[in-house]
Amino acid sequence: MKKILLCCSAGMSTSILVQRMQAEVTKRALNIEIKAASTIELKHLITDADIVLLGPQVRHQLAHFSAIAKPLGKPIDIIDMMDYGALRGDKVLDKALSLLE
Repeated sequence: MKKILLCCSAGMSTSILVQRMQAEVTKRALNIEIKAASTIELKHLITDADIVLLGPQVRHQLAHFSAIAKPLGKPIDIIDMMDYGALRGDKVLDKALSLLE
């Protein structure tokens, strides 16, 4: 099972996106777990994740979190602002899957 971790300031806004992504996972019959967390929780949860996607509102922290993720071999990227705002779980899932390849 692959595990995707979405992070934003408090983990609240990404939780809605997680629901949309999980619906897409079910629709596609994929074996993927998706969680939302705050950036504070990232350090503790990253070891269990296969990929980390950051909400656009915390994009300024990408370099900091990349320094944590890279030594662990964890891909990390920013969620597209338009996909995030429109809660396009299908597009965000596609991005995550492309980073896992």
